[in-house]
Amino acid sequence: MSWSWDVVSDFMPDFWKGLLVTLQALALGTLIAFSLGLVWAIAQRSRFRAVRWPVNAVTEFIRNTPLLVQLFFLYFVVPEWGPSMSALTTGIVGLGLHYSTYTAEVYRSGIGGVPPGQWEAATALSLPRVRTWTAVILPQAIRRVVPALGNYVIAMLKDSPMIAVIGALEMLGEARSFSNATFTSEAYTIVGIAFLVIAYPASLLIRALERRLALTT
Repeated sequence: MSWSWDVVSDFMPDFWKGLLVTLQALALGTLIAFSLGLVWAIAQRSRFRAVRWPVNAVTEFIRNTPLLVQLFFLYFVVPEWGPSMSALTTGIVGLGLHYSTYTAEVYRSGIGGVPPGQWEAATALSLPRVRTWTAVILPQAIRRVVPALGNYVIAMLKDSPMIAVIGALEMLGEARSFSNATFTSEAYTIVGIAFLVIAYPASLLIRALERRLALTT
């Protein structure tokens, strides 16, 4: 098969639609993963077993089951019990929920890396617990784990094609649909290049940020 720029030109409208879906899933999924992961991490340090144990059980279950299974569950099973969501919304929630269990471990590592003296100083100053977390602990913990969180953003980008199985056609889903209809393969090449163009500069940025944070700590 020879390369055809006409085929590429025909595919581009579908590509831009798929790219938009990919970026939406990535941005909103990341927001959920980062926010919910922090909630999981703090809850896992709770003094109360009734909070700690259920959170640990839920995060372990999510982390140790395939993302694909979770997407099917959210899209096909959950609507039997409650309101249904669109394919894209389900994909965003699935990605965010799945990766929140990984970011929780990253946050937990960062929190554990805060020197005990910082906790003791906050206690000596009689800071309220919420103030201790927001003004003393979390700023130091998050600073330590920014590069690791960035790596999970790239991992989420690479997993985003999975949402196509429930009907949310991102870049690869659009390429598959176009290629099946036209019996061509150029679309796959374009999508592969697009993933590289997004992921590689992001990885370089994360490395630069990691070096910068290492110099300032």
